[in-house]
Amino acid sequence: MTDNRDEPWAVGSMDELLALARAMEQEAITGYVALAERMRHEGRPDLAAVFEALTAEEEGHLGNVDRWIAQSNVTVPPVVDLQEPMFDDEGAALVAPELLNSYRAFSMAVRNEERAFVFWTYVSAHAQSEEIRQAAERMAREELGHVATLRRERRRAFHDLRRAGMKSARGNIAALEIRLSDHLEGRAVRAAARDAARFRELAAEAQARSAAVADAFGPTPVLDVVPEGAEARPVPLCELLLDCYLDLAEREKQEDARLRAQAYAGQMIACLHVVRA
Repeated sequence: MTDNRDEPWAVGSMDELLALARAMEQEAITGYVALAERMRHEGRPDLAAVFEALTAEEEGHLGNVDRWIAQSNVTVPPVVDLQEPMFDDEGAALVAPELLNSYRAFSMAVRNEERAFVFWTYVSAHAQSEEIRQAAERMAREELGHVATLRRERRRAFHDLRRAGMKSARGNIAALEIRLSDHLEGRAVRAAARDAARFRELAAEAQARSAAVADAFGPTPVLDVVPEGAEARPVPLCELLLDCYLDLAEREKQEDARLRAQAYAGQMIACLHVVRA
């Protein structure tokens, strides 16, 4: 997907939206199939199995889109030109297989789903009709669910690889949000004027979440064990907070709290999109 916050794709019809959604899922399937084949050829059946699992996950997503197409009675062309690639294997097709592991594979998959979530939120924000807006929001919600699933798998892979060197997180979500706000304010000081304004906006959001979470949610087991130094940089800290909110959204029984956790997860993905850039 093109990383462009200023000129998101404009989608003019349900035919176009569903064709685009189908093409994005198919592109991911093609990418994972190729990676699985390469890992088998390179004698890494363990990683081939990971990419085969990711292929199956994407095939499930494609099935959901196909059912939506059938229910919507729209005409979707069998082949869609995406104009620019949306799936990014982040060099996995070229890097030495010895340098790959299951955690890195799932990390790449997570980032692809996060980019798709951001993409659909932009489509929704610039929708030309209410029908397109609602459909794009539905796609964004589905991508958020995919993010949650893959981040769980990534967390499991991380624990398998790095059980040594783990520690309990200091503080709580509110304290971590304050730490994130400090990081973002620091970025704002060093950034150009336009980027500085965006970093300060994100810092203010972190402050607002910090003030709200204490009374809004209970504890999350995500903070039971976290990587050493996760609070030291904004990217891993955003990752940690995103895991917290996705976990809370799954656990919450109250609708208001669940929706708030999902909204905060969406904000964290948007924050990650900026700090990674």
